[in-house]
Amino acid sequence: MAHHLVIVESPAKAKTIEKFLGDDYRVLASFGHVRALPSKQGSVDIHNDFEPKYDVLPDSKKHLDAIKKELKEADSLLLATDPDREGEAISWHLLAALGLDKKSRIPIRRVVFHEITKNAIVHAVQNPRDIAIDLVDAQQARAVLDYLVGFNLSPFLWKKIRYGLSAGRVQSVALRLVCEREKEILSFIEREYWTIAARLEKQGGQNFKASLAVACGKKLGKFDIPDQKTAELLRAAIANGTARVSTVNSKEMKRSPAPPFTTSTLQQEASRKLGFGARKTMTTAQKLYEGVAIGDGGTVGLITYMRTDSVNLSDQALKDAHNLITVVYGKEYAVSKPRIYKNKSKNAQEAHEAIRPTYLDKTPSELKKYLTPDLFKLYELIWKRTVACQMAEALLDQTSVDITINGVDQDKYILRATGSVIRFTGFMKLYIEGVDDEEEEKEGSLPQLQEGEPLKLMEVFPEQHFTQPPPRYSEATLVKTLEEYGIGRPSTYASTLNTLVERKYARLDKKRFFPEDVGMVVNDLLTAHFSQYVDYNFTAGLEEQLDQVSRGEKEWKPLLREFWNPFTTLLKQKEGEVNKDDLTTETIDEVCPECGKPLAIKLGKRGKFIACTGFKEGCKYTRNLENSASDNKTEPEVSEEKCEKCGKAMLIKDGKYGKYLACSGYPECKNIQPVKKHKGTGITCPECKQGELTEKKSRYGKEFYSCNRYPDCRFAIWDTPVSKSCPKCGFPLLVKKVYKKKGEFLKCPKEGCDWTSA
Repeated sequence: MAHHLVIVESPAKAKTIEKFLGDDYRVLASFGHVRALPSKQGSVDIHNDFEPKYDVLPDSKKHLDAIKKELKEADSLLLATDPDREGEAISWHLLAALGLDKKSRIPIRRVVFHEITKNAIVHAVQNPRDIAIDLVDAQQARAVLDYLVGFNLSPFLWKKIRYGLSAGRVQSVALRLVCEREKEILSFIEREYWTIAARLEKQGGQNFKASLAVACGKKLGKFDIPDQKTAELLRAAIANGTARVSTVNSKEMKRSPAPPFTTSTLQQEASRKLGFGARKTMTTAQKLYEGVAIGDGGTVGLITYMRTDSVNLSDQALKDAHNLITVVYGKEYAVSKPRIYKNKSKNAQEAHEAIRPTYLDKTPSELKKYLTPDLFKLYELIWKRTVACQMAEALLDQTSVDITINGVDQDKYILRATGSVIRFTGFMKLYIEGVDDEEEEKEGSLPQLQEGEPLKLMEVFPEQHFTQPPPRYSEATLVKTLEEYGIGRPSTYASTLNTLVERKYARLDKKRFFPEDVGMVVNDLLTAHFSQYVDYNFTAGLEEQLDQVSRGEKEWKPLLREFWNPFTTLLKQKEGEVNKDDLTTETIDEVCPECGKPLAIKLGKRGKFIACTGFKEGCKYTRNLENSASDNKTEPEVSEEKCEKCGKAMLIKDGKYGKYLACSGYPECKNIQPVKKHKGTGITCPECKQGELTEKKSRYGKEFYSCNRYPDCRFAIWDTPVSKSCPKCGFPLLVKKVYKKKGEFLKCPKEGCDWTSA
């Protein structure tokens, strides 16, 4: 009986595949890579045309011994590692580590599959090929490039900043994005602006909200109402005017579903919807791909390969999706012909399928009892996205209404209201894509309105706003930006982002990247002296050259030479130019209180601090950077804010960039926050009748309104207050409520009173 040995990467996958292939096949795992460049100088022989000197990994020796033992009885060897560059390289390294070549006594072939199903495995085994050397060369080029950057630029950072730092071809560019965004935020100057909103009522009692769009014949721009005085003048001009519908425009809008998942979009959406980090997303997806025990059905691979740039779906998957949609949702929800997507990202490699369930008829609800919570959440996300992408478009009726106000000053003002009604849900019945950093436009429903129809002007109220700085990167938005630039590969993003945190170049706080002091210093050094190698376009161009190697359009050794010669020349030049003290020491206009010598800001292991320049002479005076000289004499002010992490009071402190909030529980709790500006409403507190209701945020980020005389007065409400008395009980204020079905209406907040305007 023939005996065939199959090598895969993971033991979980080995068990699943062996079941599909039967008794003639023995499946073993390599447990990932078996050889790598050692983490030491000299692992690439630069003088011998960049020849890499690979070593067998210590943990791989026992796995290689098991494979060698099984090979003695094998009639053929099938290399079934993952279907990407990395997997191709692992197969090539396996042959080298096992001492096999083309003259081996048994046939050696490469088999590739993108899903772990019986049909896919059997088809792959029946259609083997040779190892794709172009893909191997591309992976080798990437590994050697990363080595050349890391093992030459990192020692430079050790000398010029401190020992233990690292630089990386993609890592350093990701760090630059994080640091540049922080500098934008620090230099941002907020700008005040106002808008005018009005509440109108149609005959019959239905009310809605509109915003001032045109004043005195001029279309209003964002900053055309710069202050409260201007806003109040406009409000007064409009408040007692007469309102009439001037135009009503309605049009049908179509909304299409998002494409099926690629590696990058899966990481982004899992971050938005599930709160998963990039690494957690990939490890969870790996388990779904390799197989999960499904009752009596045994171990089943539930999704296709999760490292892909493709948005394509197989013909069978498209057919299965159409059938499922027709049966479960109805014919009207199915498309007449398959929806085909095109990849918009740079350097996309579309040899694979998109990430999809291997069996669409295995619904999330059916599999829930077999899956851990994380596996279920990710599988449900992938299943819904795949099915939704082949569902019909959503149809919405969007209406825009202009209302003319004849103001008391005889000028005309135009209010504008927009609303949309979903006429046919289509794909939105199942799935809507998440958004980054901005909320989806909120449009309420509008009553049926006719041109020329008079309206009752119920209320006109100015609203104060401030421009906001750009948001810090989340994992989702950083991955999205890297992909848009064409930097790195989606399969490496998880490890890249993790390195930023592990190296303490940045920290993740509330799922946002904050650069640490050392990260800012490293970035300043690299951008000032090695700008070409952290340039977004240069790094993306290098990625394209690696793709050319993978397609056989470029040789990898000349690519390395083109990179190395100018890189090493610049490195030698900067050795003499860059001074450590210029990077890690910043003099300040203050003297040491102990010895009288100048003080300076220094960079230490825990960030920047203030130290005496007489350290070498024996003076050991230091203090935290955020403590000014006056802080040593006076206690910081206690804020009314509570720490969202431990619940203790927050202190108002002065730092390098102004006032900020710091937890009084330091050093046990190191939470810091910007000082929040509480926006006044102009409404007198109904309880104490002295204070003003101000807008605040709870420790969990939810907005509420409370008296500014806290803690003397503890009155607080969740909903937006309106300065009107309740017509039923006389309570001095009402609150706004917004529900999807009812729209906006007013309600009395007093316990026991059930009055509403709805």
